[in-house]
Amino acid sequence: MLSGRSDEQKTKLADEITKVVMKMTGNSEEAVSVSIEDVKQSEWTEKVYKPDIAGNWDKLYKKPGYNPLNINLQGSI
Repeated sequence: MLSGRSDEQKTKLADEITKVVMKMTGNSEEAVSVSIEDVKQSEWTEKVYKPDIAGNWDKLYKKPGYNPLNINLQGSI
């Protein structure tokens, strides 16, 4: 995620993600882990968008509403 969130915010987010994963999968809390990596906005396109979003477009169940590359990503690239 973009840098700037406090540890308290990240902990609350991880707790909420954990609850949803447990509810949707039927797994226990011990089976869930959540990792959050801070990324500077100026590095987002290179470090996150290109490899993790555009590079896995066909695997995304929730696609972003922005495209800093300004290319067609309807299929995988």
